[in-house]
Amino acid sequence: MSGPTAPNRREPHGDGPRARARILARVTRAAALRDRLPHPGRLDTPVPPDPVATFVNRFTSQGGEVATPDPDRAPRDWLTTFLGELGAGIATIALGADVPPGLQPRLPGAAPAHADAGISMAWGAVAETGSLILPSTGTRAVQLLPPLHVVWIPADRVFARLEDALLEMVPTLPGSVGLHSGPSKSADIGQTVVTGVHGPGRCIAVVH
Repeated sequence: MSGPTAPNRREPHGDGPRARARILARVTRAAALRDRLPHPGRLDTPVPPDPVATFVNRFTSQGGEVATPDPDRAPRDWLTTFLGELGAGIATIALGADVPPGLQPRLPGAAPAHADAGISMAWGAVAETGSLILPSTGTRAVQLLPPLHVVWIPADRVFARLEDALLEMVPTLPGSVGLHSGPSKSADIGQTVVTGVHGPGRCIAVVH
């Protein structure tokens, strides 16, 4: 004879919302008992004397590349020639939705997953961390899927400190942003740094 069946200890399916509500209520009560800490205010980290030069130094030290357009040529013509001289077989491009016509190289377009290079616009850059500030709305595939990512960044949008960028960015930029400090890198396996695992293997910032 078989013994008595152990009771089913799982909560009924319909009790899920009530269980979540009980958990959230306990969290809310616990949070209400915690002391309120004052906002620390501005970090007031040192301001680099030349934000663009500092950005270039930090960005390149993390594996990124920086290019400066030829002032005597139209930007799109310069970028077309620049891509052709990279020696990486750049034949097709994927464009971010916010790249103006004057900054679009004269190359055939392709879907981001099949393009040789992605061209996008940065909202800004941070000198102290060497990071590009890239909007996520409508351009993430262009930023992540092609093996080469070329980013236009106006020189007057290079902020000395992250806090300076955040103060201007929060009220004006909808959605989320990504901070890209050079090409994609990972050291998850064996703590060996590998480039291009979760995104482009090359990232070139074009300061103009």
